[in-house]
Amino acid sequence: MKRHAWLDRIQQLDPETDFTEIYRISSQYEFPWDTNQSLGFALYRTYAVPSIGQLLAKTGEFTERTQKRYDDTVLILEAVVEHGFESAPGREAIRRMNQMHRRYDISNEDYVYVLSTFVVVPKRWLDEYGWRPYSPHEVRASVNYYRRLGRHMGLKDVPETYEEFERLLDDYERANFSFDQGGRDVSDATLDLTAGWYPKPLGKAMRTSSICLLDDPLREAFGYPRPPALLQKAVRAGMRMRGRVVRLLPPRRKPWLARDGRQVRCYPNGYRISELGTFEESGGGGCPFPHGTSTLDIDTTDTAAQGAASGHDSPR
Repeated sequence: MKRHAWLDRIQQLDPETDFTEIYRISSQYEFPWDTNQSLGFALYRTYAVPSIGQLLAKTGEFTERTQKRYDDTVLILEAVVEHGFESAPGREAIRRMNQMHRRYDISNEDYVYVLSTFVVVPKRWLDEYGWRPYSPHEVRASVNYYRRLGRHMGLKDVPETYEEFERLLDDYERANFSFDQGGRDVSDATLDLTAGWYPKPLGKAMRTSSICLLDDPLREAFGYPRPPALLQKAVRAGMRMRGRVVRLLPPRRKPWLARDGRQVRCYPNGYRISELGTFEESGGGGCPFPHGTSTLDIDTTDTAAQGAASGHDSPR
């Protein structure tokens, strides 16, 4: 395969009708690592909006059960990308997401802002750090993909173009970013989670590196001190260097899914989409079983953690 074989395939598709397939190719073949990282930073941005950060802190899901909440969010969103909106797994994932969200008094404005981060942040990330930027087809497909997701969530006044999403995000953050202890607590828990994925000395460095990647308004909203300028410059240069290295690699022949990676840890033996997330009667909970111990029957018609068996390689 030529390096741009997937891009050539994308160019043959129509972003107005084939947006799910285009987004799947971009997310799972062209930019799996970048997509995973940028969507994580997209969600992380929302904690700096007090109405969102306060709610997440109050539920305890992002501060007391951070790993499970991370896993459930990733797996639910990934099911829609992997299987499509009209598939049984895709419909079940959206149903689970809506069931969880409707328990809380969340404004349409906050919902649409969160949706805008999923459109805007990945494009900005790839512009800065990717091995190539999104093509116009990919930008439009992303817009249409998240517009469709917003429709399934029952949202109103969803932007129609990337430029409208970008303007909404920037305006909303200027108006709403401010320090709140709840948002700071969720931010700290998230940074601690990511640091915990690495050996201790490296974990501390990864936490610092994450702060170096924050723009000033976001960092200031959380109350973090400015990193040393040379360190911040080095971290960002390292990210750009990674993109240049990935550009030299051959195209991915198999999709990389987040469930195949080391960061999803609560379901080593599989899961059912219908059992992901929180339930009102249970009040949430930590990982359903200790790592390495099976208590769930794997429903392979839903989604199972089969990374080792599938031959999927590492993200890049």
